[in-house]
Amino acid sequence: MKTFCGRANPTTGALDWVEESEEYDYHQEIARSCYADMLHDHDRNEKYYQGIRAAVARVKARGEKVIVLDIGTGTGLLSMMAVTAGADFCYAVEVFKPMAEAAQCIVTKNGFSEKIKIINKHSTDVTVGPDGDMQMKANVLITELFDTELIGEGALPSYEHAHQNLVQEGCEAVPHRATVYAQLVESELLWSWAQLQPVEVEGARLVPPPTVGRCAGAHSVCDIQLSQVSPHSFTPLGPLCTMFSVDFSKPVSSAFQSHSSQFVAQSGGRAQVILSWWDLDMDPSGSIVCTMAPGWTYPQPKMAPWRDHWMQSVYFLPVESRVTEGEELSLTVCHDDYSLWYSLQSHSQQEPRTVGLSSRPCCTCQAHLVWTRPRFGELNDRQRTESYVSALRSVLREDSVCVSVSDGSLLPVFAHMLGAKKVYGLENSRMSKQVIEQVLEANSMKGGVEQLEIRPEQLTRSDLGEEQISLLMGEPFFSTSLLPWHSLFFWYCRTALAGLLLPNATILPCSATLHMMAVEFQDLWRIRAPCGTCEGFDVTPMDEMVQRSLDFHESREAEPHPLWEYPCRALTQSTAVMTFDFTQCLPQSPISSQGSLPLIRIGRCHGVALWMEYHLTDDITVSAGLIGPISEQGQCEWSRHRKQGVYFLRSPWESSGDGRAAVSYNLTFEPSSGDIKMDFNIESQ
Repeated sequence: MKTFCGRANPTTGALDWVEESEEYDYHQEIARSCYADMLHDHDRNEKYYQGIRAAVARVKARGEKVIVLDIGTGTGLLSMMAVTAGADFCYAVEVFKPMAEAAQCIVTKNGFSEKIKIINKHSTDVTVGPDGDMQMKANVLITELFDTELIGEGALPSYEHAHQNLVQEGCEAVPHRATVYAQLVESELLWSWAQLQPVEVEGARLVPPPTVGRCAGAHSVCDIQLSQVSPHSFTPLGPLCTMFSVDFSKPVSSAFQSHSSQFVAQSGGRAQVILSWWDLDMDPSGSIVCTMAPGWTYPQPKMAPWRDHWMQSVYFLPVESRVTEGEELSLTVCHDDYSLWYSLQSHSQQEPRTVGLSSRPCCTCQAHLVWTRPRFGELNDRQRTESYVSALRSVLREDSVCVSVSDGSLLPVFAHMLGAKKVYGLENSRMSKQVIEQVLEANSMKGGVEQLEIRPEQLTRSDLGEEQISLLMGEPFFSTSLLPWHSLFFWYCRTALAGLLLPNATILPCSATLHMMAVEFQDLWRIRAPCGTCEGFDVTPMDEMVQRSLDFHESREAEPHPLWEYPCRALTQSTAVMTFDFTQCLPQSPISSQGSLPLIRIGRCHGVALWMEYHLTDDITVSAGLIGPISEQGQCEWSRHRKQGVYFLRSPWESSGDGRAAVSYNLTFEPSSGDIKMDFNIESQ
């Protein structure tokens, strides 16, 4: 049997439905999952184990048999901990079938199959009784149902159902309690991810549409590795507030709730952003705590445990407001069954605090649906904008007829501001077309750019007023791109438009290069590293399952990661390994590149980082990867706007740094598919 999977097609800039084996979907799910990251999270595992031991001991002290319900068991690790701690029986619930099968193998391999029953169901479908999945209700509830936002994976409805149907009144719970914290800050960097900022072009000021400024923005949480956002990038306007706690040992409600915290502004500034994270108390006394606090809250930041399955949250206030030092403020958080949102009130305001808070904020301007948060950051990057404006200035003439090919791009607006005779923008969606039209209208430029919701191959000379294109431009940016080289869709567009170009037409960018270097990751390696033994339990069946899934289909491929969030060291030089000449049409035959890069620094080589650089003109380049020189020690600074490609080696290589070992590469760009086939190996002399 076959299944259809959505996959980005770099040759068309569209999402194609591709027929795959019915097993493909869940093999991809396993291969790209973060189960290994959780198993490598020693702090999490240790705190859970301590909490489980304490809970089992409390039940035994009451003279009761210990019956455990473990919801979201994954590998079965927490159930095995419970039995080892003295539990009499565990019901371990796992809804994902391949994971439930792996848990059964792991439980059997470790000799716990008589005391742990794996139930492959959603917990809300589990039954209790003589003929049910559970013989009796549990008196210890263990769960790992949390995400970065705490409740985004449906923890509240699952707890609500469990207390009503699956556990005894007064049960012990591990974790016992969760507490959510929040801090109000001003941050130009973070706010640039939420709102379009004014920009100067040739002395003229381009302002955002009023509808965008008034919009509450995208409703989804912005989850990031907050440890990688320097404290110099924001100004705290208030203290860290305790917003609310949930006691998991008592009945839990998934209904709408709001909680407020009053405080005095410790600094004046613009109230823009809420930074948030949570703690888990594994026991009632709060002596066993697993915290998600970012590294910069620790006396020694390097002591903070690294985890990618639970990060920190950034929330953007619906409107920016000015606060003064000493002002009395109230921060309110609301939540439904799956998400949180924040608002801020001054005590000088007369209206009730909960006005307009009973439903999640949502985008009303369309811009937050067209532009992702990294894309907002990219559009607000003044240095990047100046590069494009300088490049446009150098190639534009008064009689220029310009066509822009990029999604939701301001390039055509800049070209109009710089005096181009005629500017056309090709947009892939009506919504992005409307957003650019809002920008033009807000700046009294309506009609200055003709927005065409048309594919490049459909464009005709009559669409251009019977003129030919003198400047074809793109950033390039396409919303369907997943990997760095997917933006080569621009090359396909340029080729489709070849018949409409003047013989001496300018292409901007004129070319692009693919760059690579071998790296040692500080922590990201954990998401792909086999675990072997975890807290004394053999979890190799999990490692084997992940490897089978990696081997199932095209495992030797890169995956996208925002490397600014995942520090790494360069172990080789950064090198351009492929060039794509946009002044020429797309070739019909593949482009290949082979070579090797000597390992020149001591370290453990986990894989290769790959990114694109766009050469706007002969002397102006914009990088979607490295944005500064590599330090002597190999430290790197990455663009926050785009994800880079990461190719993990099957096993890491210990580099002595003497250059005798090298990373060899073999790359082939296939014009027919738009993808790059790649192979990397370590060669040692």
